[in-house]
Amino acid sequence: MTTYKAAGVDQAAADQFVERIAGLARSTLNKRVKAAVGGYASLYELDKSRWLAASTDGVGTKLKLAFRLREHRTIGVDLVAMSVNDLLCVGAEPLFFLDYLATGKLEQGVAVQVLEGIVEGCRQARVALVGGETAEMPDFYAPGEYDLGGFAVGFVNPRQVLPRKDIRAGDVLVGIGSSGPHSNGYSLIRKLLPEGPAGDAEARNLLVPTRIYVKALMPLIQKKLVQGLAHITGSGFLNVPRMSEKVSYRIELPELAQLAPTHAWLRERTKLPLAELATTFNCGLGMVAAVRPKDVSKVLAQLKKAGEKAWVVGEVVRRKRGEPSRVEVVDASGLGTAVLDY
Repeated sequence: MTTYKAAGVDQAAADQFVERIAGLARSTLNKRVKAAVGGYASLYELDKSRWLAASTDGVGTKLKLAFRLREHRTIGVDLVAMSVNDLLCVGAEPLFFLDYLATGKLEQGVAVQVLEGIVEGCRQARVALVGGETAEMPDFYAPGEYDLGGFAVGFVNPRQVLPRKDIRAGDVLVGIGSSGPHSNGYSLIRKLLPEGPAGDAEARNLLVPTRIYVKALMPLIQKKLVQGLAHITGSGFLNVPRMSEKVSYRIELPELAQLAPTHAWLRERTKLPLAELATTFNCGLGMVAAVRPKDVSKVLAQLKKAGEKAWVVGEVVRRKRGEPSRVEVVDASGLGTAVLDY
């Protein structure tokens, strides 16, 4: 068994660092800032009826697979997806996107492939690519390697901001299928890939880009059919209590046969217990939505119409007095149950 921490990623240390950033940034904030460091996206008031939302992210070590295969056309989709999906979690409609590409020596052919992916991601997200920056930094990056950053800005009416404050026990959890691991857990995934053609074939399957949920979810947000959204990225299902810490959650994962094939591959290769699996990977669910029971059929119908796989995967439950917000994850394919404290 290879763990995420053993692969070089210390999630607890990363969480502590975010707390320190929040403390340092606090002195720069003003009354127009409605949400800052630590959320899915920051919120800034333009006036009483218009708020801006902003998010930034990268692709992480999934880039190493692109370098290995010399295939750079999909990684730009991941870059866009990671930021625009976060905007959805605060109820914002993405408006525009900027990118940052840094490399030791600019290779035109590679850069064009990356940009083609970014453009495709922007088309899927229905956002304008309004600018970016390309930095050539000799001796800073290994030959043939680069790094990417993305920045998305959106708009939200204050009355549509998510999550809603009245998420409560009895609300239904709807899970929306992922295309694979998306852009998380790749420091561990890369340790599992053998060298040579067999490893290359597996790596190619793992380059499938992150699913962009803008087309599917914006109509639901605009119709106020979701109470909250959790983008299942780093830390896995510990993202779910970000909708509300006043309650707890119970989630039953869909059977492996219903999910993208890479999830069965991950289980077989990592041999991880469910608790670590569920805090490292998305386990087949790229988004989790909290929905009122009366709206579940409408939500599922809209998601199906938009081409998404979606399931009722659980419910919001009461949080016991004196206990933290918890996520109970139940695996339908044999790994049992894990209880995750937020």
